[in-house]
Amino acid sequence: IYFTGNVFVVSLAVADLVVAIYPYPLVLTSVFRNGWNLGYLQCQISGFLMGLSVIGSIFNIAGIAINRYCYICHSLKYDKLYSNKNSLCYVVLIWVLTFVAIVPNLFVGSLQYDPRIYSCTFAQSVSSAYTIAVVFFHFLLPIAIVTFCYLRIWILVIQVRRRVKPDNNPRLRPHDFRNFVTMFVVFVLFAICWAPLNFIGLAVAVNPATVIPRIPEWLFVTSYYMAYFNSCLNAIIYGLLNQNFRREYKRIIVTFCTAKNFFQDSSNDVGDRMKSKPSPLITNNN
Repeated sequence: IYFTGNVFVVSLAVADLVVAIYPYPLVLTSVFRNGWNLGYLQCQISGFLMGLSVIGSIFNIAGIAINRYCYICHSLKYDKLYSNKNSLCYVVLIWVLTFVAIVPNLFVGSLQYDPRIYSCTFAQSVSSAYTIAVVFFHFLLPIAIVTFCYLRIWILVIQVRRRVKPDNNPRLRPHDFRNFVTMFVVFVLFAICWAPLNFIGLAVAVNPATVIPRIPEWLFVTSYYMAYFNSCLNAIIYGLLNQNFRREYKRIIVTFCTAKNFFQDSSNDVGDRMKSKPSPLITNNN
């Protein structure tokens, strides 16, 4: 369970890191230069990786929800469904589907620079049909799947706490329940952060000529930065809700501070030795 469950969490972390490594630094550069001066190719790569991170995140969250659902609600079949090999195959499948979902952007021409948010991103007004498909398959459908999985888990939790005997023998140890709550919060915050932007995109796709002039710029910009901020939230959620992550965060901080103090002490010791060491000239004279 530790490998099969954590491999999806690691995959979700990779999706969050993709934007931090490449697109976000380019966005900051665009902000400081008050425009995009990095060329067309960089714009396409940045927009592509941004989309890869977004779709990868929601697909991984869906994969985590299905994994939790099978583990808690269908525990007798879980070991067969989620062997180590199968779990790796599921993660690979998630990223293959994510890549396939992003590739059409390169042919539709929907990756464009938007001066309002200083970044190259998905242009909602390029193709109404494509925007509707993106919102449905890349947001609404995964959200529906995740909602179903977590509703079924919550129903089972309520049944167990009310001592209603379920059909099978569920795995509801305290540790498993805390992990479930953590991933449920990750899902809820993802939905909250990305819902405004997706609903704006859906409204624009339905009637671009009427809707686009009526959307305030502050609302559009706020919805985008809410979505961007979501990539920073998962690590905070893990630290707040998961004891293992808190312990590791504390260990990393202590190790970093210890190493910093060690190097400072070493530098001071070297300085003291240099001051106290007699010069070669004096040594030779003596």
